[in-house]
Formats: sequence, C-alpha cells, structure tokens
Amino acid sequence: MDRLLVTGGAGFIGSAFVRYVVEHTDAHVTVLDKLTYAANREALDELPSDRVELVVGDIADAATVDPLVAAADAVVHYAAESHNDNSLADPSPFVQTNVVGTFTLLEAVRRHDTRYHHVSTDEVYGDLELDDPQRFTEATPYNPSSPYSSTKAGSDLLVRAWVRSFDVRATISNCSNNYGPWQHVEKFIPRQITNILNGVRPRVYGTGANVRDWIHCDDHSSAVWTILQEGRIGETYLVGADGERNNLQIVQSLLSILGYATDDYDLVTDRAGHDLRYAIDSTKLRTELGWAPRFDDLDKGLADTVDWYSAHTEWWRRHKAATEAKYAEKGH
Repeated sequence: MDRLLVTGGAGFIGSAFVRYVVEHTDAHVTVLDKLTYAANREALDELPSDRVELVVGDIADAATVDPLVAAADAVVHYAAESHNDNSLADPSPFVQTNVVGTFTLLEAVRRHDTRYHHVSTDEVYGDLELDDPQRFTEATPYNPSSPYSSTKAGSDLLVRAWVRSFDVRATISNCSNNYGPWQHVEKFIPRQITNILNGVRPRVYGTGANVRDWIHCDDHSSAVWTILQEGRIGETYLVGADGERNNLQIVQSLLSILGYATDDYDLVTDRAGHDLRYAIDSTKLRTELGWAPRFDDLDKGLADTVDWYSAHTEWWRRHKAATEAKYAEKGH
C-alpha cells in the first residue's frame, strides 16, 4: 500500500492517522477534505510535502472522488459530520456527508477494486445502562439514537452490503471516543481543558454520570493501520483502550492535572438524547490482530493532552470564542 487516500485527513482523527502513516511507513498520502469548520490545515503543516498532498473537495462529488480512488492502493474513510448537538439542530449535512458521501466512495472503490477501510463509531450501538456489566462487541445490534449516529450506522450498513453484493474489499472499525492533540474545542475534553486554561469553570451536562470509553487518537491510528494491513475482508473490529469513565470523573481529572480543586465545576441542563454509557470490548482486535494501545493509562493520556493544549494556545483561542457563543445560545 504505497499510495493511500485518506478522506477527512485534515480533521482531528484523520490528521492523526496521516501523521502516524508518515512516521511509521514510506507511503504517500493524498488527503481529501472539504475543510469544514472542524478541519485544520495546520495539523498537516509540518508533514513533508513530497509525502502528503491535500485535495480540497467533497466526498459526495463523484467527479472529484473517482480519479483519486483510481490512483490509490487503499482508501481510509474518516470524513464525517460528527457533532451530536449539530445533528440535532440540522440533520441534513449528516445525511449528505455520512450516507451519500460513503455511497460515492463505495461506488468508486467498486469500480477500481481498491481496498477500503471504513472508520465508524461506537455510537451506532446506542447506549448501555450505567450499571450494565456488558460492553459493545462486534455482535451488538445497532441501535442509534441521534441523527449523527443513525447516519453513521447507515454508512456502516452500506459498506457491509457492498462487500456482500459486489465483493468490495472492505473492513470496518467502530471506535470509542477519541481525545488528543488538534481536537476542536467544541468537543468535550478540549472544551474542558481550554475552559480551565481560560480561568472558566468547566460545565458538565446533567449530573456528569454519562460514561464514555476514551482512547488516545494515536492509539486509534495504530489500530486502523493494523486493520488495514492485517484485517480480514468483510470483518468489523471494535477499537477501544479500556478507558471507561463518566464525564464528571474526566472533568475532575483535568482539574487535578491543572492544579485546581476537583469540585471547581458547574452542572448544566442535560443534552437531549444524551446516551448513558458506551463501553468497547476490543478483544477481537487484540487477539486476532495483536494490537494493543500505547496509552493504556487514561490519566497519562489526559496529562499528555493537557500539555499539548497548554503549548498551543494560539491555535485554539482562534476557535474558542465562537464555540462558546454557540454553547451559550443553548444554555450550555
């Protein structure tokens, strides 16, 4: 796989994967990205120009997609609209990007017999009760609860159908919540970090009891590369690093890392349709493909992330005011 096409490669987890590929392989990467508000050219700036090429375009535009797929040995599909609150306000971009965009890519890889890996989310499975000992596995039925998760579920099902109906050489990964460098400040962990750095008390939805399973974006990247190289065609692999914590615990950890009292936060009205708990069982990925996370201690990963945001205030401050204004409109 000397030439990769990475959709959404200027976004948070997509750019992390591009950096991983450049650091660990000799492959050339073409990034296809629409450069929406969540994308960030700077996340790719330090990468060698002879190894990484950025094409600005829409994955739902077949005329743009087809020649790029034809020139690639493999497509890794990260591009997605992914913010739950935004999907509740206007679902239409989520349908267009997550469903129509995936369809467009699948038709292109079908035409050119190109290896395809589809990056998805654990949110397609819905949520678990807080006291449920079970975790999501590859056999868990889909039960999406928002326009975002339902469009991602739809895109997953398209991939499965194209594998079975047209012999597309595809794999799927469903990952738990990512955190790490270059994540937009609208997302939970960077929002809390940047609030604290700005001297603003963090805000937590509801009582903070909602649980997420966190993984560092670098570990997600290594998992996707492993699946791309070793994964069985037609298979789904769940990606997680045993980072289960509720939102209040995350905020308290961040406060502690930054030297604040762990009760220095505010509770705000819960988000509509807020899933209770996600939890990933990544046994299949670990046993079948031999993958393991580097950040297996969540507190160390959080401290690493705090250090990055502390050192990159110039970047995130450009986005912070507008993001907080949007949250303020909703009382959050």
